[in-house]
Amino acid sequence: MPTLRSSINTSSEEYDKNKAAMDLLLAEVEEQLALARAGGGDRYIERHRKRGKLLARERIEALVDPDSPFLELSPLAAWGTDYTVGASVVTGIGVVEGVECVINASDPTVKGGTSNPYTLRKASRAADIAKENRLPAIHLVESGGADLPTQLEIFIPGGRGFRDLTQSSAARVPTVALVFGNSTAGGAYIPGMCDYVVMIKKRSKVFLGGPPLVKMATGEDADDEELGGAEMHAKVSGLADYLAEDELDCIRLGRQIVSRFNWRKLGPGPTMPVSDPLYDPEELLGIVPPDLRVPFDPREILARVVDGSEFDEFKPLYGTSLVTGWASIHGYPVGILANHRGILFSEESEKAAQFIQLANQVDVPLIFLQNTTGYMVGKKYEQGGIIKDGAKMINAVANSGVPHLTINIGSSYGAGNYGMSGRAYNPRFAFAWPSARSAVMGPVQLAGVLSIVARQAAAARGQAYDEEADAAMRQAVEDQISRESTALAITSRIYDDGIIDPRDTRTVLGFCLSVVHNQVVQGTRGYGVFRM
Repeated sequence: MPTLRSSINTSSEEYDKNKAAMDLLLAEVEEQLALARAGGGDRYIERHRKRGKLLARERIEALVDPDSPFLELSPLAAWGTDYTVGASVVTGIGVVEGVECVINASDPTVKGGTSNPYTLRKASRAADIAKENRLPAIHLVESGGADLPTQLEIFIPGGRGFRDLTQSSAARVPTVALVFGNSTAGGAYIPGMCDYVVMIKKRSKVFLGGPPLVKMATGEDADDEELGGAEMHAKVSGLADYLAEDELDCIRLGRQIVSRFNWRKLGPGPTMPVSDPLYDPEELLGIVPPDLRVPFDPREILARVVDGSEFDEFKPLYGTSLVTGWASIHGYPVGILANHRGILFSEESEKAAQFIQLANQVDVPLIFLQNTTGYMVGKKYEQGGIIKDGAKMINAVANSGVPHLTINIGSSYGAGNYGMSGRAYNPRFAFAWPSARSAVMGPVQLAGVLSIVARQAAAARGQAYDEEADAAMRQAVEDQISRESTALAITSRIYDDGIIDPRDTRTVLGFCLSVVHNQVVQGTRGYGVFRM
């Protein structure tokens, strides 16, 4: 297979400038991740520890296999909102007894692990990943149920979580609940609907209504243990399948349960030789310019991500603003689509549609590296059929049956986001580099469009146009869109699965490729009408 050759000069001033900008972005992301890891803060962490309990991430660390990876999902959910960064829950994929599992861990240091609207979104995304990729789910439960002041936003959609658990069981994909503390109200249904339940003596409490609610509703006096204690559920109600002595014993029993799953992946394993790229992944920090209007060659990224830096480019002389081709990552064959100079013309659209169909013919997953300003506009291009050609590409993406893995490495604007398998097109995983931007269009362009429309409206009314007000409006809009289009703003809304360090790109893609092969990997055998 042809080998990519890098032309990056790591000693150049341009490289140093790019790397310095990326280092600043990474530092900002790390600062926010530290807030997420801090949960409810020192006071509540100390109180939790005094009760002899492990933190959510410590429970996960004890659960997963030693020295195995844990891919945390949506760690910065709720950033920039009134809610705690991380949304009071830790979700991700870890390897337990050799089985890749989705793990959902309540963070009881944040309002007792109660669920707010962002908790719900984050948990729902994790459930989607479990369903699409046929992954067992392990719930580490310690939750007071709904965050009651936000009940209007979470009560109705919140029932979906229970539906997901029962549907997973019906699909013969196991679910496990390890109950570490209170699991009350809506939280009680999590163990109630899982296939396996482990509770801890004198620690786990599972009930629909606690003593005060029972007293108000029925007049009955009852204590926590009588209503929902672990021993009561193990000996009387039958809700608990296993009774643990302490938290570590609970985790041991959880691992024991997973070891009995007799789990087998349905997709093929790696079929290609595995070899490291020829170029150092550290160099990925200096490739993307801080000004995303400056183009960069995505082949430089591929040379530091794919096996052996080997890339069999498809149609290299046609539609050159989009790079397409075949490679492997950690032994998994992949097709790759990567934006080069940002704009998608008719040629790029047709090239992409054909390539996506080819990948579906041979059941090969697709990786999309987004750096696009969208489809080309203008009289020449409209008359040349950019709409119908762009529709071919979007048709191919929307109906593609092979797994898609999407990473926004630069900009992802307009319908280019859709054509390059953005979140609305259900990629199995979607991540972003810290440099990523995403919006309807760039801030300057969006503000300019609003200015033109306002100017035309004033002219139609025969009024003089206020240039000073226009300048202020444009600046305000540019500032707003700049804030709302950053990687942090996008990931906070769970429009992707997290911001990743560019140096981790190969590792993250390799792990995700292993995960998607838990499910059958099969391409679409038929498409909708392609407008010719």
